[in-house]
Amino acid sequence: MPIPDFIRDIRASAGHQLLWLPGVSVIVLDDAGRVLLGRRADTGEWSIIGGIPEPGEQPAAAVVREVYEETAVYCVPERVLLVQALEPVTYPNGDHCQFMDICFLARATGGEARVNDDESLEVGWFDPDALPPMEEFAVTRIKQATEDGPTWFEGAGKV
Repeated sequence: MPIPDFIRDIRASAGHQLLWLPGVSVIVLDDAGRVLLGRRADTGEWSIIGGIPEPGEQPAAAVVREVYEETAVYCVPERVLLVQALEPVTYPNGDHCQFMDICFLARATGGEARVNDDESLEVGWFDPDALPPMEEFAVTRIKQATEDGPTWFEGAGKV
C-alpha cells in the first residue's frame, strides 16, 4: 500500500516510531451476495478492501474512495460492522503503525471490478462460501457482514 503524503510528512520528523492511525475496511457485496476482494500487491494475499482516510475525510467517504481507487467499483456504505484497535505492525522499511479500524458493509452500485491502481494484483467477486485463503482479519469481517448482526466492538471493562 503506498504511503499517503500526510503520513510521509509525519515520518520525516517522527522517524519509524509507532504512529496511531485511523483505518477503514469494507465488505462490498453485490446483488448476488458475492464479496469483492483484492489480491494485495505488497503481500500477494487476497483481502478485503481498505485504507487510510485523508485528514478531515469522513470514514464512509474514505471507504467509497478506496473501493473505487482499488477496484473501479462504485459502492454505498450501509452500516458499520465493527470498530477495533488492531495489533501494531512493522513494515519492511521499519515503520511502526497501529490502526483503529472502522469496518463497513457496503453495497456495490456500479462499475466493473478490475485492478484500478498499483495496490492490487487482481480483484474479483467471491461467494462467501468459496473464499480464497485469507487472514483471519478479513474472514471475521466477511462473516460478520453476512450474518447481519449488530455492530461489534471489544467490550469495555470496569473503570
